[in-house]
Amino acid sequence: MAETARYERPGGLASALAQMAAHPFRPLAGGTDLYPATDAPALAGDILDLGAVGELKGIDLSGAEVRIGAATTWTEIARSPLPAALACLQQAAREVGGAQIQNAGTIGGNLCNASPAADGVPPLLALEAEVELASVAGLRRMPLGRFIAGPRRTALAPGELLAAVLIPRAALSGHSRFAKLGARTYLVISIASVAVRLVEREGRVAGVSIAVGACSPVARRLPQIEAALDGAPLAAAAGLVRDGDVAAALAPIGDVRASAAYRASAAAELVRRTVADLAGGPRR
Repeated sequence: MAETARYERPGGLASALAQMAAHPFRPLAGGTDLYPATDAPALAGDILDLGAVGELKGIDLSGAEVRIGAATTWTEIARSPLPAALACLQQAAREVGGAQIQNAGTIGGNLCNASPAADGVPPLLALEAEVELASVAGLRRMPLGRFIAGPRRTALAPGELLAAVLIPRAALSGHSRFAKLGARTYLVISIASVAVRLVEREGRVAGVSIAVGACSPVARRLPQIEAALDGAPLAAAAGLVRDGDVAAALAPIGDVRASAAYRASAAAELVRRTVADLAGGPRR
């Protein structure tokens, strides 16, 4: 006879980590990825519900870096008073599903699901984000680009939980935008998504971070294009984004939503439009 599935709801992080170390639980936060992925009446396996772990929630702007708890919802991110450089993350938060998904879905769940089309990843890459991973052995951290190892694959070790997303103070300069292309505006998986953070000084680009999602097995920064834009006059910056350079950087994928060629062209156009919008001034 099959063992009855277990369900636990720890009240704190220490308890959650102890239970993860003792048993191969499946963590549950908002459930907006886990529930749609099953057609069964209940989730498979033993479930560790993180909904009562307060240490995983909230946004802290008081330290040396911005700390966003992994169980912070998209609604809280969208509505919080954050620096202008984080506008790209807030814009993405408003386009993750509909209002019900944003109320339940969490930033940590979006990252741990590791979908190539996850809307939260390009903004966080453009913001130089790192992740904090917790286990009974302690904490470790790594760049987000190393944490997401491939489609549906992360660097989480057995017994670990994603505890927080960390954005360095150095990434809070400038202003940013997020844009996505899909079959409609909401409740759609992205065909291409782009986040750009731009720092302006005396009418020129003094620094730029560009990330593209939904076009490659994992979202990618575009360092060659960033280098080409650095130091350019604001009025000319968008024109330096060339389709061929974007395609080479992304090695885009094709699937039922769009061909690789269409994705490459769409990503380049989104980058150009987003850079042009930012070059016009720090509007939110």
